[in-house]
Amino acid sequence: MLLNHEHAQTRRLGNCTASQTTHYSILNSYHFLYTSLISPSFLCLFFSAQINELSHVQIPIMLMPDDFKAYSKIKVDNHLFNKENMPSHFKFKEYCPLVFRNLREKFGIDDQDFLNSLTRSAPLNSEAQGRSGARFHTSYDKRYVIKTITSEDVAEMHNILKKYHQFIVECHGNTLLPQFLGIYRLTVDGDETYMIVTRNVFSHRLSVFKKYDLKGSTVAREASDKEKAKELPTYKDNDFINDGQKICIDGENKKMFLEKLRKDVEFLAQLKLMDYSLLVGIHDVEKAEQEDVESEDNEPEEDGESDGGGIGTPPDSPSNTLDSNKPLSPGEFDPAIDVYAIKSNDSAPRKEVYFMAIIDILQHYDAKKKAAHAAKTVKHGAGAEISTVNPEQYSKRFYDFITTILS
Repeated sequence: MLLNHEHAQTRRLGNCTASQTTHYSILNSYHFLYTSLISPSFLCLFFSAQINELSHVQIPIMLMPDDFKAYSKIKVDNHLFNKENMPSHFKFKEYCPLVFRNLREKFGIDDQDFLNSLTRSAPLNSEAQGRSGARFHTSYDKRYVIKTITSEDVAEMHNILKKYHQFIVECHGNTLLPQFLGIYRLTVDGDETYMIVTRNVFSHRLSVFKKYDLKGSTVAREASDKEKAKELPTYKDNDFINDGQKICIDGENKKMFLEKLRKDVEFLAQLKLMDYSLLVGIHDVEKAEQEDVESEDNEPEEDGESDGGGIGTPPDSPSNTLDSNKPLSPGEFDPAIDVYAIKSNDSAPRKEVYFMAIIDILQHYDAKKKAAHAAKTVKHGAGAEISTVNPEQYSKRFYDFITTILS
């Protein structure tokens, strides 16, 4: 059984369920996993009425215990409009809608902007693949990540949600933990797909040239040859060490980063969570500037005027309107959007921007993990730095390793 509150009452607000617009938003965005034929103009028209209705609804200031068990559903049968793009029968479920709306507020995310990011244009495919074959998409403006998850992940998220919410409230959203913004289930022809939406760790405008997934473990922690063949491989701990890589940030940023990291890993240890990683993305400012110059040199001259009606950038895409009132220099970023970004210090060998956040926190230290720990200990020895260890040991080793890579 996925959830122990499957029959919980759906909270209703006016004539629509809580965050019903978000339902439709994610549904249409995520449907690109099945088809890429949905018209963005259709989405804009479809959601405008929903947003207007919900905007008149007063959202309660205080969350109640039932809000952490609540859900709302949409069920569509014999759906005929635009049926070549949409299935005839589907169901869509949003978990704990008011809780996640409150979390978005704590993270400084406006609901209107959130909906626009997920619905204005098709999500972008990612070549990345996570645990258990998880698939990733980013919103068209690259601000949010849509990831498929398992029913076990959904259950674990429900187990930690109340404490996670409390932690986010107490730290005022100032954390390296994933910013969970919504959990959903889409059912098409009896097949259930679960998904979670988070803020993107990386920037919407500064490209990442190298990335690492760091656990503080050295056993089997190298990128495979298959991984290295990708356009942007995910390297691991031993690769980081062998590259002689360092995160060069100033003393004040280092102090703030480590304080957040310490609180975050202590929280994860309290919840008996382990096997998480620090995702590190590195933007090379000079390399990006050089690529921009080369790109401009290779651009063909335009003949005549363009009406912007082609398939490329939509009229209201980030390249046209994002931060239009705040021009940014190379290597600069808006900290309200790129919340995980830190500039390199003045003595760094290269001018860089680092994006660093904790990911994959839903692994509970259960009997299966204990068995894996025992097996790896037998294979590699008691002193080996294997990744499967108890949460307290994992958090300490993780924190200690991260302190060594900062300079």
